[in-house]
Amino acid sequence: MESALRPVLVIGSAVLVTLVVGWIGDKLMQAADARHPETPLWQLLRRCRIPLQTVLCVAMLRGGYRATRIWPEHAAAVEQVLVLVLIAASAWLVVRVAAAVIDASYARYAATSRNVPKVRRLRTQLTLIQRTFTAVVGVIAAASMLFTFPEMRTVGASMLASAGLIGIVAGVAAQSTLSNLFAGLQIAFGDMVRIGDTVVVDGEWGEVEEITLTYLSVRTWDERRITMPVSYFTSKPFENWSRGDPRMTGTVFFHLDHSAPVDAMRKRLLEILEQTSEWDRRAWGLVVIDTTPTTIQLRALVTAKDSGDIFNLRCIVREQLIDWLRCEHPYALPRIATAPAPGRHDDRAPEAAPMPNPDHLGPGPGPQ
Repeated sequence: MESALRPVLVIGSAVLVTLVVGWIGDKLMQAADARHPETPLWQLLRRCRIPLQTVLCVAMLRGGYRATRIWPEHAAAVEQVLVLVLIAASAWLVVRVAAAVIDASYARYAATSRNVPKVRRLRTQLTLIQRTFTAVVGVIAAASMLFTFPEMRTVGASMLASAGLIGIVAGVAAQSTLSNLFAGLQIAFGDMVRIGDTVVVDGEWGEVEEITLTYLSVRTWDERRITMPVSYFTSKPFENWSRGDPRMTGTVFFHLDHSAPVDAMRKRLLEILEQTSEWDRRAWGLVVIDTTPTTIQLRALVTAKDSGDIFNLRCIVREQLIDWLRCEHPYALPRIATAPAPGRHDDRAPEAAPMPNPDHLGPGPGPQ
């Protein structure tokens, strides 16, 4: 009877203590969150409840496993498994706590700062720091799990002795990966490109959606995703429309007839701009920038607060001005000449006169 109750008591006690500690910790986090609503830290720390309970339960089972006397012939193997699970759960808990602290720091800064570029820069830096920290914790946890095996401790000395040679070989083999890794850190702290920036790479316009330690994802205007190595942004030129001041100036070009009413077009352009919410009222203009024997080229200049508004504003101006010209001044639209070119109209040789029909001829002279 005692042998049957012993494992039930040990395992039940571990589970009960884990549940009680988890419940108390969750209630304390709720109370702290209610007292400090200005920071989301305590609410985010509540996500650490499951890994914390896992660490507590596994630690208690590891400490009291001998007392259960379950599978005594396999006690060493079971304890080894519990140690491995404990290391993995501890790494999980550390990563969750770090993520909660980082997310809370970003949320507080984003809520109080009005500088959008600085918020994007902080978001990019914290994202890369979090991923770097997660990778480091994962490597340490994996190494700790391996060194729990006696065989790996024996091999460890020889591995350390040849670490220099292995490092050289690994550096040569992973040259591109390491270059992307350092390029990612350079992007994070060099403020070249941030999450949410509007960029043009390889002729594609889009918004930076994700930045990792090795690659960068750009979401284009038609919902495609372009994945590029981060080393691209440190080795090749690209356009960043969000760096510094996001305000932009756009142009719309028209090819019209020489009789186009330029002054009337200027007045109509101003009317169109005043009716649109995309125009930021910084500048506008309409000038003739070129002429050809058949047409003139006009350039309309408009301004907006960002790249999205400038694209929409250019489309509006182009559409409404063309419609106005078509309805009010159709003669101003470009025309294609279809008249024959001046010169000789017919270079063919003159045709011979037709032969007369003998039946239509009158009586000829008779014999003399």
